[in-house]
Amino acid sequence: MTPPEIDLPTSANGSAGSPLSASELEDLDRRHLIRSIQNGAITERVVVVRGEGCTVWDARGNELLDAAGGGVWHSPIGHGRRDMAEVAAKQMQSIEFFTSLLEFSNDKAIRLAARMAALAPEGIDRVAFSSGGSEAVETAIKAARLYHHRKGAPERTWILARHYSFHGATYGSGTLTGFPPMQFGVGPNLPHVEKLTPPHPYRTEMYGGQDTTDFLVAELEATIERIGAGNIAAMIGEPVMAGGGVLAPPADYWPRMQEVLRRHGILLIADEVVTAYGRMGEWFASPSYGMDPDIITLAKGIAGGYAPLGATLMRDEIADTLLGEGGFFHGYTFQGHPVACALGLETLDIIEREGLLDNAKRISGWLRDGLAAAADLPVVGDVRVEGTLGALELITNEQTREPMAWDAVIGAAFEVREAHGVIARAYGQCLVLAPPLIFTEEQAQTATAAVVEVLSRLRPDGTIAAR
Repeated sequence: MTPPEIDLPTSANGSAGSPLSASELEDLDRRHLIRSIQNGAITERVVVVRGEGCTVWDARGNELLDAAGGGVWHSPIGHGRRDMAEVAAKQMQSIEFFTSLLEFSNDKAIRLAARMAALAPEGIDRVAFSSGGSEAVETAIKAARLYHHRKGAPERTWILARHYSFHGATYGSGTLTGFPPMQFGVGPNLPHVEKLTPPHPYRTEMYGGQDTTDFLVAELEATIERIGAGNIAAMIGEPVMAGGGVLAPPADYWPRMQEVLRRHGILLIADEVVTAYGRMGEWFASPSYGMDPDIITLAKGIAGGYAPLGATLMRDEIADTLLGEGGFFHGYTFQGHPVACALGLETLDIIEREGLLDNAKRISGWLRDGLAAAADLPVVGDVRVEGTLGALELITNEQTREPMAWDAVIGAAFEVREAHGVIARAYGQCLVLAPPLIFTEEQAQTATAAVVEVLSRLRPDGTIAAR
């Protein structure tokens, strides 16, 4: 593929002027940009300036295959689409923004909400828009607590989450996230949050020899007894734990967990920020994994990556209770943004028109086939593929299964990019893939072969042998 002409940004102070070189852009990045989830040891910069389909180009002209969905489980319909640009331009010429607070709304937000409700699991009919996944989870936390308060149970404030989960990086969502660095050193976190053990198909030693689901259901029952059922508002969980390393639960996990929650009047929040809208080959992953949620959080690909957009979906009873006497004193400036919602509608059309739910299922098979050879490598403890998500859990010792350090996993991801022009993602001790839903078989073969080749050179001490 021939890279499009690169029109680099202008002068160092941001005003119009002569183009900046790649080195100048990288230096300005280091000087001015604060990176989220940025390992301080990472000094390299890759300044992406163009994209087309599943390919992006950096400021140095390097062509890179995006096998990581924009790097964050994202970009389902690919990069640089003219049809999406035309939709955005048309909407901006009509109305670029007006508030969706109080009595105001706009036609695109209304149409998208109705479309999302029609695709959602049965009984989920109401939509609160936001700008991303963290905000969607914040809305879910407040909605669950306020719902119980309005129902005469103001003491129901506890939220159950799980270790290794990722639910966001804001105050509340960041507290629910099951990675300690998200909460470390920032003072008191959101109170009344309890973390449970997750289902993990590789680290089964944490269940003490018991059946995984038996152990986890017993833990849930014991936690509810300790905190008090009347004090718990909701449990939040992903159908598949993407951030935890593509962790899929046993088939009986969610049905049995939910039976306990229902018996105690505890709401279930399905975090589908990653898994919805085609990632798992379905519009929503919850039903396939045995979840019947009361609230669903969404973001990532619902506007194709072409604008920030998040949403919190909920049952009528919850929404009606929130909007009753006293109202739901909550909202975001850019909720229901008409341009983002117009792009959301077009994204759904593209997924349908191009058969991307079916292609996601094909991608899943291609990833399984391509990554199978990695299972025999000494540094690979486990290979997991769920839908279009793939994870290789890296270890330093086959007997002890000691996890590889994150810095070493980052080094492996860098080598995949430098040696093969493929973008993969380092996530804890896992190297992960999450390609766009338009990925072809040839691209899947290229990406998986690159990962396997680099891991074949990765040593247990984290160093990488020369090619």
